[in-house]
Parts: sequence; structure tokens; C-alpha cells
Amino acid sequence: MLAWLGVVVVVLAVLAGGIVWLFKDELFHPFGDVRACEGSGVQLPEVIRAGGASIPAGASDVHYFTRNGSAEVTFVSNQIPDYLHRAGLLPEGDPLFDEKYGAKGVADDEIDLPDGLCGSSLRGPVWIYESTSATGSTVSVMVERSPTVNDYFRVPARAVVTYNLP
Repeated sequence: MLAWLGVVVVVLAVLAGGIVWLFKDELFHPFGDVRACEGSGVQLPEVIRAGGASIPAGASDVHYFTRNGSAEVTFVSNQIPDYLHRAGLLPEGDPLFDEKYGAKGVADDEIDLPDGLCGSSLRGPVWIYESTSATGSTVSVMVERSPTVNDYFRVPARAVVTYNLP
């Protein structure tokens, strides 16, 4: 009887260990934050201010990766133009795809996220906005552009924001 109890305990321990190992990525996020990607060095606040403006309210599939004083944040939203205006990357009233403020990026169907950043890949074509502040900090935003409707983003669109941490 004691031998059977020992066998049952060992089997249950192996099963529990296997389940924890199988789902370890979902169970153990850095800082206990499901948005943080493995290997992140710094936890970002609940409201992420990427590039000087908070990411859009209601953004989904939010993930971030931090290292060496910089952060990369990816999210999906249908409020990308508003975010670009609030972040100072695109002045109000100017066209979304004015080459004074951005440039065409890769047009591949699927574009990998930067190394370390987790989440779904971008779908091309993309448009890239870049800005450098007076203090020398840089912000780069890569956004999915609509493949069919010229001069607009996908609805909703995935964005990847890279910026220096304060």
C-alpha cells in the first residue's frame, strides 16, 4: 500500500512538472507583467508612454522589450494617427505619408519584429516615422500601411515604437 502511494505521488509530481514546463512562458513573465517579453531589463509602467505620448487607450496585443536604456513596444490600434500627432511625429493637418516626416519601409507580406520583442509580426507594407528631440533622444515608429487603400493605415494597424528610456 505504501509503495502504491509512493508511485502515485511520483506520477503526480511528474505530471505537474510537465504541465508547468509546457506552460512556463504563460506562467512566468518578467516582472509578472504579461506585456513584458523574456529578457527585458526594466519594467514599464501600466500606462506606457512610448516616445513621449501614451499609447492609444484600448490598444491590444501590447508587448515590450527593454534593454540598454531603450524600449521597443508593439501594439495594435485603430488610433495610430492620433498617437503620431500626440507624440509629435506628425503635425496636425499634414498628410499621413508625407516624406518630410517618414519613409516607406519594407513591403514584405510579413516583417519580423526586432530581436527580443515578442508578439505577432508586422504585415507589409509599412511606413516609418523618425524623430530626434532637442535632448538627442530618438523615436522611431513603424506602422502597417494599408495594402489596398492608398494614404491610410490598416484598420486596426500594428505599430512598433522604439525609443530611449528616461
